[in-house]
Amino acid sequence: MSPPPPSRPPVFQRLLQFLVLLLALLPIVPGLPTGPAAHAQAVVPVRIGVSGPFTGGSSPMGISMREGIRIAAAEINAGGGVLGRPIELVERDDEARNERGAQIVQELINKEGIVAGLGIVNTGVALASQRHYQLARIPIITSVATGSLLTRQFLPPEFPYNYVFRVSASDTLQAEVIVEEAVARRGLRRLAIFHDATNYGMLGSEDLIRALQRRNLAPVAVERFQLRQADMTRQLQRAREAGAQAVLTYGIGPELAQIANGLARLNWQVPIIGSWTLAMSNFIDNAGPNAEGARMAQTFIQDPEIPAQRAFLEAWHNMTGTERIPVPPAAAQGYDSLLILAAAIRQANSLEGDRIRAALEDLRTPVQGVIMTYDRPYSRDNHETLTSPAQIHLGEVRGGRVVFAYDDDRQRATRQ
Repeated sequence: MSPPPPSRPPVFQRLLQFLVLLLALLPIVPGLPTGPAAHAQAVVPVRIGVSGPFTGGSSPMGISMREGIRIAAAEINAGGGVLGRPIELVERDDEARNERGAQIVQELINKEGIVAGLGIVNTGVALASQRHYQLARIPIITSVATGSLLTRQFLPPEFPYNYVFRVSASDTLQAEVIVEEAVARRGLRRLAIFHDATNYGMLGSEDLIRALQRRNLAPVAVERFQLRQADMTRQLQRAREAGAQAVLTYGIGPELAQIANGLARLNWQVPIIGSWTLAMSNFIDNAGPNAEGARMAQTFIQDPEIPAQRAFLEAWHNMTGTERIPVPPAAAQGYDSLLILAAAIRQANSLEGDRIRAALEDLRTPVQGVIMTYDRPYSRDNHETLTSPAQIHLGEVRGGRVVFAYDDDRQRATRQ
C-alpha cells in the first residue's frame, strides 16, 4: 500500500491563499477575460494589423510607413503598452495589388484576431480592402493612401457608423495646394496634367481638374500613362504643342522620374508640380539632376533643425541605421497613426471595435505627433486629421533631398 501523499506545508498554503486573493483584487478591464485565467492572459499582446506595399514600385512609401509604425510601437511598449498589454504588429505585404490587399485584410481580421488596422498606401488597394474593416466593425486608420473618397465610402444613412479614419492629406486638399502654387504663386494658366492609370492617378487627376475649374481654368492637356512605362516622349510632345507652361503630376516615383528625364531629353524647361509622391526616393534617385526644382504637397518635410522632429529622426536612425527616410511623410504619418490609435484604445479602456471607434471620434486627450499635435482630430462627421490646404506644406527637391519651398511653411512647421 502506497504511503499517503505528503501534506502541504502551512507556508505554501498561506502563499496559495494570498495569490488567490491577489487575483480577485486585480482590476477588471472591459473586453478582457476575468477570474483566475485573467492573470495568465494579461500579457497577451494587443494585435494590430499593418498592411502596405513592402516590395515593388510603391515600396519606398510602404517601408517608410512600416518603420514609422514600428518606432511608435517600440515607444508605446517601452512605456507599458496599452491597457497593460504590449502592442504586437501583424504586418503583411499587399504588393500594391487591389485583390491582394483585400485578401490580406480578411486574413488579418478572421485569422489573426486584430483589434484595429493601420497602413494602406495605394488608393485602389484602400478602396478594395477597407470595406472588410467596415463590415467587421474594426477601425482602420489609413496612414498613407490619399484618395478623396476613402473616408466617405461608408456614410449614413446606408452605414450608421464609419470605421475608416485617415491621417494623410486627401487628394482634394493636395490638388488645391498644387494649383495654388501653379496659378496663384507662379501666375501660370496653361497647365498639363500627367497621371498614371491607377485609381490613385485617375482620381487625383479629377481633383486637379476640379481645382482648376474653381479658378475658371481647364488643363490644356491631360495625359495618362501606365505603370512601368519607360518613355513619356509622345505625351510630353503633345503637352508642349498645346502650349503647357507646367506639368502637374499624379503618379508614383519610377514613372515620375521618366517624366522628368523626358523633359530633359526634349530640352523643355517647364516646372513639375505634383502630389506628395514627388518626394519618393525612387523619383529623386532615378531622375537625378532632372528632379531638381520639382515641387509637391507635403504633410512632413524632414528637417533636423525643427525641435519637434529631433526625437523621431533619432529613433529612425537608431532603428534603420540611416538618416535618410525614403518617403518622410509616409514615415511620419505611420508613426502618428499608431499614437492616435493607442490613445483611443486607452480612452475606450477596451479592445472592442465599437468602443475604439467612438473614442477616436471623441478623443479627449491631445496626442503629440511628429506632424502636429492632434487635439480632437476626429468627430462623428469628420474622419480626417487634415481639413484645410493651409495645413499642408510645399516641398521642393533641392540638392537631392526635399526641403521647404517657402520659409513661411518651415516657420509654421516649427510651431506645430
